[in-house]
Amino acid sequence: MDLALLRTFVAVYRAGSFTRAAALLGLSQPAVTSQIRTLERQLGRPLFLRQARGVVPTTVGDELAHKAAPHLDALVEIAETGLESGGPSTLHLSGPPEFLAERALPALAALAAEKGRPLSLRASFGNDQENLDGLAAGHCDLAVATARPRGTLLSSTPLCDEEHVLVASPAVAASAGLPVGVPTTDPTGSTGLLGAPDPLEELRARLDPLPVLEVHESLPFVSRYWSSVFGARPTVASGAVVVPDLRAVLTCALHGAGIAVLPRYLCATAREQGSLVALYEPDVPPLRTYFLVVRAGTLALPHIGRAHERLQRAAAAWA
Repeated sequence: MDLALLRTFVAVYRAGSFTRAAALLGLSQPAVTSQIRTLERQLGRPLFLRQARGVVPTTVGDELAHKAAPHLDALVEIAETGLESGGPSTLHLSGPPEFLAERALPALAALAAEKGRPLSLRASFGNDQENLDGLAAGHCDLAVATARPRGTLLSSTPLCDEEHVLVASPAVAASAGLPVGVPTTDPTGSTGLLGAPDPLEELRARLDPLPVLEVHESLPFVSRYWSSVFGARPTVASGAVVVPDLRAVLTCALHGAGIAVLPRYLCATAREQGSLVALYEPDVPPLRTYFLVVRAGTLALPHIGRAHERLQRAAAAWA
């Protein structure tokens, strides 16, 4: 049986689409279709059922994939190991801009300076959909995402949990009548608003008029925080400042532009310096989980495996 046909079959199996598999293999869609038909004729059985939005494997297709894929991955690993010994490998990484800049790239930087097998790094920024689509299309080798992908083409591993904090400058907090010191379970301190015996309800009443800083018009961070802490959606319809980078949101918060929900690690220094204050510290802070995502079978490649392992070790220290 032709190994090239098996390679194409595994690519289609994992991609769930002739079109996507063709992009990954650098072939035309008719060439992929022809190779799969040739393999089906050799086996005398159909391997895929065609559907409107791709293909699904038959029972025979599942059995062949489980038998063939590990061996094909091992052959690719052997080939890539030989290539790596001749010079530096290049890892293409994608993910959220602030997480890559503050977490992932510093953790991987040492690999670029290793003697004997240096790793060149190329990074691109995007949202989860963009990063996962780019990974599936072969535009990058490793992606960091906050959504776990479905299907068999992409494989994910939990990396770390990120705590979110509601923050503002001391001036903004004072303008809302909120304590500038360390927040307690009563976020309004010793003074209360008439008719608002619930501290959380009083906090919401004081927060509602304040301008919001966000990364998208849909207010993903603020909405998630409000849902987790207050059990409701924010009343504000749009952000006062919307910029697709949490580092820029942090800068705007430092300059008193409004309130923001930020990762704890990103605003830790500003809080230690007193230039930002937490407006409330719930007993269980809202969390966001990050995943390391690769195309199925590629984790065996040395340069991807090294980067994957290095990020997992670094994440243990972040926790």
